[in-house]
Amino acid sequence: MSSNKCDYFQGSWVYDESYPLYDSTSCPFIGEGFDCQKNGRPDKDYLKYRWQPTGCGIPRFNGVDFLERCRGKKIMLVGDSLSKNMWVSLTCLLHASVPNSSYTMDCTGQLSTFTMPEYGLSVLWLKNGFLVDVIYEKIGKVLKLDSIGTGSQWLGMDMLIFNNYHWWLHSGRSQTWDYFQVGDKIVKDMDRSEALKIALTTWATWIDQNTDPSKTKVYFQGVAAVHLDPKEWKDPDPSARTCIGQTKPVEGPKYPGPSHPGEAVVRSVISKMARPVYLLDITLLTQLRKDGHPGRYATKSLALNDCSHWCLAGVPDTWNQLLYAALLQN
Repeated sequence: MSSNKCDYFQGSWVYDESYPLYDSTSCPFIGEGFDCQKNGRPDKDYLKYRWQPTGCGIPRFNGVDFLERCRGKKIMLVGDSLSKNMWVSLTCLLHASVPNSSYTMDCTGQLSTFTMPEYGLSVLWLKNGFLVDVIYEKIGKVLKLDSIGTGSQWLGMDMLIFNNYHWWLHSGRSQTWDYFQVGDKIVKDMDRSEALKIALTTWATWIDQNTDPSKTKVYFQGVAAVHLDPKEWKDPDPSARTCIGQTKPVEGPKYPGPSHPGEAVVRSVISKMARPVYLLDITLLTQLRKDGHPGRYATKSLALNDCSHWCLAGVPDTWNQLLYAALLQN
């Protein structure tokens, strides 16, 4: 899915003094959940790693060039809070590249819109954890795996970047639906990977039927890893718990843990699509970054332990660097 010459998504993290790409204190858009430095994270080495593909270089993110290439365009990210992580990173990268250029930021309901009037650019984030419909019915909230009624919001964009995975794992109190429905069949529960596959296939059909590749470029933000089990990365410290206290990436280009179950589902669905969708395959590069999560520093109160989202500045800046590299290729 990446360049013929080089796979941007296989590589390792190398220490680089010239990183991060921006200072988090100069980005006004980072909410509390991602602002690890402001929340008191004491170490700073995690900010200094650059993704290095095996056997080739990747262009450094150039915000001014990105803005020129996307002049007059509308970019929409659609997905869960990992999609928001990428969206906030992109707004920070663009603002940092032209700090004196005016901007607007508006958050209404599920839609957040960042604009840079000088460039006629809009970068939007639409919160949508499943991509398919969740409908309130008499029996409760029904997750309709074969129905997309909200797709009209995705029309008219020059670039669409979707993500989908994490909400499908929710259970108990964090589960935001009561039933699954496919066709006329309603069930209380089902295999979550199978549910994800049906929903992604519904999304893929929508993209195939409703987008014109000459007008709209479609990307899929791959599945980002979580770090809850130190045995996965063979942590030598017997007292290690989740991502807490991790300050360095996993060394080298291979993750010792199991392959990610979501990655295979995403690849399988995208490979069967009629329309070209560029997979930003971030799974490996996130698996290697056990140090990149907020951990305790997701809030000032240190009450949470977040090993699924990512500090900003940080790992999501690389997702946008890969998006920029894809822009240069196309």
